Amino acid sequence: MMHFRSALLASGLLLTQLALAKPKTPLVYDINLNDRADDQFKVTLHVDGLTPDNAIYQFASTAPGTYQIMDIGRYVRSFKAFDAKGRELKTEAVSTNQWKLDQPQKVRTIQYSIAETWDTPVKEHHPYNMCGTSIEKDHALINGQGVFGYPTGMQDAPIEVKIARPAEWEVGTALDKTVSGTFLADNYDRIVDSPILLGKLTKASTTVAGAQVDMYTYSKTDQVTSQQLLDNMKSMLTAAGQFLKQLPVKRYTFLYHFEDQSWGAWEHSYSSEYVLKEAPYSQQLADEVTSIAAHEFFHVVTPLNIHSEIIQQFNFVTPTPSEHLWLYEGVTEWASKAMQLRGGLMDLPTYLGEMTQKIGQDKSYDSTYSLAKLGLTCYSDSGQRQYGNIYARGALTAGLLDIRLLELSGGKRGLREVINELATTYGPNRPFPEADFFTIFTQKTYPEIGDFFNRYVKAAEPLPYADYYGKLGVTFTPATPTGQKAAWLGMKPTYLDTDSKFVLTGISEPLLKAGLKENDEWTGFNGQPVKLETIAPVQKAVRQLKPGETYTVTVRRDGQDVNLTLPVQEREIVKRFAFTPDPQATPQQLQLRDAWMKNL
Repeated sequence: MMHFRSALLASGLLLTQLALAKPKTPLVYDINLNDRADDQFKVTLHVDGLTPDNAIYQFASTAPGTYQIMDIGRYVRSFKAFDAKGRELKTEAVSTNQWKLDQPQKVRTIQYSIAETWDTPVKEHHPYNMCGTSIEKDHALINGQGVFGYPTGMQDAPIEVKIARPAEWEVGTALDKTVSGTFLADNYDRIVDSPILLGKLTKASTTVAGAQVDMYTYSKTDQVTSQQLLDNMKSMLTAAGQFLKQLPVKRYTFLYHFEDQSWGAWEHSYSSEYVLKEAPYSQQLADEVTSIAAHEFFHVVTPLNIHSEIIQQFNFVTPTPSEHLWLYEGVTEWASKAMQLRGGLMDLPTYLGEMTQKIGQDKSYDSTYSLAKLGLTCYSDSGQRQYGNIYARGALTAGLLDIRLLELSGGKRGLREVINELATTYGPNRPFPEADFFTIFTQKTYPEIGDFFNRYVKAAEPLPYADYYGKLGVTFTPATPTGQKAAWLGMKPTYLDTDSKFVLTGISEPLLKAGLKENDEWTGFNGQPVKLETIAPVQKAVRQLKPGETYTVTVRRDGQDVNLTLPVQEREIVKRFAFTPDPQATPQQLQLRDAWMKNL
C-alpha cells in the first residue's frame, strides 16, 4: 500500500507532468516578403501570456552545423513592442543579441526589421552565405536563425510562420504546411533546422528507400533545373539508401540556389541547402552537385540520429562546442565517399585518389591540432583556422577506424555497421552523453578502439596509412620523385574564414629577400583583386605561369598596400601520397579488401 504522503507527492508529480504536457501557446510570426525594397525582412511576432521570465528577446549568436559566431543581433535595424491596443511599450537593447521587454506581460506584438546577411557588410564574423539570408526581386532565402528570435524560456514553444509573398512564388522547405498555407515547427531548434527558399523555383520529386525526396532550385538565368539535378542524383541516393539500410526520415528536401558565387552547403536534419555559382547545366556541374549532396545527405544519421546533449537542445545564446565534431563532419565526409565506392558509383582508383587529395589537404594544416581539440575550439579564431581539416583529417581518420574495425571483426563489422547500430540505439530524441561517447563506442566494439581514439582523435599522432591500408593489400607511398619540374609561386596562400582574407605562408628565401613577409595579407595578383569570390580566375592565372616570368602581388601590411614584383620559381614535381593496389596481395588481404568494399 502506498504511503499517504508518497501518494500526494506522486499525485502532485502527475499533475505537474500533465501541466507540462499541455500544448504550449505557439509563437506566431508574420513575415512580409511583398516589401523587399530595402533588403530587410519585416517580422511581426504575435504573443500572449509572457511573464518576467520571458522578458529578454533573444537573437541567435550561432547555429548548429555552422561552427562560427554569427551574432544575428547585429543585423536588427528596428525593434518595437506593442500592447493589445497597439500602444508602444518600452524596449532596450541590452547586448548584441538581446532586447529587453520592459513590461512583457502586456506585450501582444513584437515588430522588428532585420537586414539580410548576404549584402550587409560587417567588420568580422560574416556568416557563410549558405547559412545566411537573402532577399531579392525574384526570390528570398531564409535560414531560421537569421530571421527569427524567441523570448527567453520559450525555445521549446511551437512556432507558426505566415509568409506574405508574391502569388507566383514557389516555396521550398522541409517544414510542414497547413491547409491555410502557414508553416509549422515544433520549436525554435526546428525552425533553425529548416531553411526556406522562396521565389522563381523549379521542383522535382522522387522516392528513395521509402522516403519522399523533393528538390527545389533557384537558377538566376534558368540554366539549371531541379529535374536535371535529381536525375543525376538518383544513383547516389540509391547508394545512400543501401549504405544506411533504410533512410531514417520519411521526407527530405534539397534546396539549391544558383547565382553569382559558390559558398557550399549547410546540412539539416530533414533538408540541405546549397549556394553555388550558376553555370550552364553540364555533366561536370551535375557530378559536382551530387558529390556535395552525398555529404550533406548523410547528415540524416550524424547528427540527426547520433548526437550529444549539446546538440539536442542547442545553445543559441552562448556558442558551446562539442568534442565530437569528428563524428558529425569527419565520419559524414568518409561515408559520402565510402557509400559511392560500395554502390559502384566510384571505382577503387578514384576512391584512393580522393584519399590522396585529403592527405594533401591535411598537410596544409597544423599537424599538432587534434580532431578533439578542433571540435572544442571550433568557435575560436585558432579553431576556425584549422576548421577545414575536419573534412580531410576527419574523413581520413574515420576511414582508418573503419579498416581497424573490419580487421578486429574478421571482416564482419565496420564503421558503417557500428554507426547504423548507434543510430538505432539513440535516434533523434535520445542524445548520447558528451563526456562518455568514446567509452560507449569502445564498449560497443573492441578495447583496441579506445587506443585508436586516444592516439588519433584525442591526440594527433601521424595517421598510419601504410600500416592500415597494407591490411587491405594497398601500398601507400608518401613521396615519389618524377624527375620533372614545374613553375611554383614560392609561397602558399591560406584562406582564413574568420577574417575573410588570404594570407601568405611558407615563403621561399628568394621571395623573403624580395620583400615578402610571412602572414602578409594577399589582396591582389597581377592587378586582379584576391577575394574568396574572385579566387577562381586568380588560380587559373597562377597555373599559366612559367619559370623565368615575373608576377606582381599586392599585400596589405600594417594598414598599407605594398606591391611587389616577384620571380616565378621552379621545383621538382613529386608524386605524393600515392595508394596502389598490391598485385602480390595475400588471400587474407584480398579477403579483407573485399569486405571493405561492400555493405555488410
